[in-house]
Amino acid sequence: MPNIKDLQELIDLKEGEIYELNLKLNNKDKKISKYSKYITKLKQENELNKTKLNNEINNDKAKIKELDTLNKKIEEKNSILKDKQDQVNYQRELINEYRDQIKKTTENLELQLKKISKTFEDLLKQKDLIIKKQDLIIDNLNKSIEEITKSNKINYKSLELQNKKYEKIINNLSK
Repeated sequence: MPNIKDLQELIDLKEGEIYELNLKLNNKDKKISKYSKYITKLKQENELNKTKLNNEINNDKAKIKELDTLNKKIEEKNSILKDKQDQVNYQRELINEYRDQIKKTTENLELQLKKISKTFEDLLKQKDLIIKKQDLIIDNLNKSIEEITKSNKINYKSLELQNKKYEKIINNLSK
């Protein structure tokens, strides 16, 4: 039959186990906090990248609008050239040069826009992957916390029952 000293040592041992489990739980809480901060940082970076990309797209749209304006000016010059017979050849060369420049610029802008669109799509895919991974990590952390909490509750109940049992034994021995 265990004596009081043995029971006290057993209680101390169980309290040590509870203390270790609480430390592990605190470490898990710190990790969750760390991951939450990391998620927030990634979201901020993603928003910054979206803003930068939107600014680039807006700049490209402005350039395209500017090119449309240039096209309109070229058309106005074409009507003026028809009226001026002596400058027809000279004016046609200028128009052809403008058109070539506009075509090259437009092709270049379209290529840049395609590259930007591809980069944006890739960033969105990366963002989705990061969010999925973070969701999985959070789910796993939540499961771990639930398991630890469940285990702590079971240990607590077990220790409570053992304590009551030992109190009965001590009471019986004390009588």
